[in-house]
Amino acid sequence: MQKIKVGILGATGMVGQRFVQLLESHPWFEVAELAASPESAGKAYEEAMAGRWKVSADVPEYARRMKLRECKPTLNCSIVFSALDAAVAGPIEEEFAKAGYVVSSNSRNHRMDSDVPLLIPEVNPEHLGLVKTQQKLRGWKGFIVTNPNCSTIHMVLALKPLMDGFGLEKVMVTTMQALSGAGFPGVASLDIIDNIYPYIGMEEEKVQSETLKLLGKFGSNGVESAKVAVSAQCNRVNVSDGHTECVSVKLSKSATEKEIIGAFENFNPLRQLKLPSSPQHPIVVRKEADRPQPKLDRNLEKGMASVVGRIRSCPVLDYRFVVLGHNTIRGAAGAAILNAELMKARGLIG
Repeated sequence: MQKIKVGILGATGMVGQRFVQLLESHPWFEVAELAASPESAGKAYEEAMAGRWKVSADVPEYARRMKLRECKPTLNCSIVFSALDAAVAGPIEEEFAKAGYVVSSNSRNHRMDSDVPLLIPEVNPEHLGLVKTQQKLRGWKGFIVTNPNCSTIHMVLALKPLMDGFGLEKVMVTTMQALSGAGFPGVASLDIIDNIYPYIGMEEEKVQSETLKLLGKFGSNGVESAKVAVSAQCNRVNVSDGHTECVSVKLSKSATEKEIIGAFENFNPLRQLKLPSSPQHPIVVRKEADRPQPKLDRNLEKGMASVVGRIRSCPVLDYRFVVLGHNTIRGAAGAAILNAELMKARGLIG
């Protein structure tokens, strides 16, 4: 199969680096273009990344001598993965979609647009039906599809089988989010060493609003938000990678702990599609009393799974559990790549 040429916008940032790493030797996609700020344009990627490459020991060989381009819709590819900062992402992504590119975005700018899919392939693949609406309303040849916030995605992966099996009424979540979620250079060391930082700008609002869109029903009038009450408190902690979330849920009907565990373990709606980045087990259940832990569990299923543990009854709601997920892999770049794989499988790109 001839590989599809793709580009990466914002290739020098933390999420951009993950795209570069994860797309190395991808069976369907070939990185043909790397793009970044005008200040970096014209430099070889390895030169621009000197002292800034953080996601592995070395820059992948294929990318080292590639010349960085500006983020303009003149790139020699048909798909662009956007890791752009929210301060600039909105209009740039629109320019690419208008010019006919497929934009698989990790940026937050278009997530809540009524005609833009906010997608988790295992959760709401039917929301890709918004693509035709988007193209018709905006007159675009291409289109934009987004993936959720890094903390939202792992929680919603765990909520989906509970909602399908037992109904879902209320969710309370407290997050402990890794430093890599703040980008590079990120949080100042004197602010986070010996400390927990109890505020991440707009994070709680994103968790709450995105969850309702993701779990909402798609119909002729677009997506109807789920009727679930969601309350989030978000904190930055001194962990390199891996967001940990303490979740409590109220279900619509009673369920035993065994049934809850079974719903998690049997959840794999993409099994038949065999997408290259799809985890064999989207939800991994750890039954030890002290798991999951970021240091031990964040890379399970190559960082593409939500790891759930400490499942037990809740004296306030019905059940409580801990969710862990790799924030720059499944919570960011890996999510956008999996979205593009689903789009290819559905015939939206090719």
